Amino acid sequence: MALQITFDCADPHAQARFWAAALDYELEDHHDMIGGVIEAGHVPADSDEVIELDGRRAWRDYAGAKAPDTEDRALFQRVPEAKTAKNRVHLDIHVPDGQREAKVGQLLGLGATKLWDGQLGPQSWVTLADPEGNELCVS
Repeated sequence: MALQITFDCADPHAQARFWAAALDYELEDHHDMIGGVIEAGHVPADSDEVIELDGRRAWRDYAGAKAPDTEDRALFQRVPEAKTAKNRVHLDIHVPDGQREAKVGQLLGLGATKLWDGQLGPQSWVTLADPEGNELCVS
């Protein structure tokens, strides 16, 4: 069994880069797959569904990041509407003791916004928003 978490977003490639760094995932490279789809005639070579990023073909409206050594992945898909309310589901990232501030600093450097610090008993965390406003916690 594998888990896929799908994010609706405005910029799937920027979100994939952010979350790949946040989760220590690897960005997916769809260049060869797109070439096969074009060769099979499923998508025209000049399709506006395909863009070039860093010299590689990519889907304009989709990007992915995969957990190393598993089939778990995050998929980012472009949607026309903006995020308008608090997420009903969010991800909690647990880092080893003493590494929370470094992880928070990394994510802030990648475009996250700090929302607040939280604590319940001995457990504490930092709530952030990713570059498109999706909440996440780092503990």
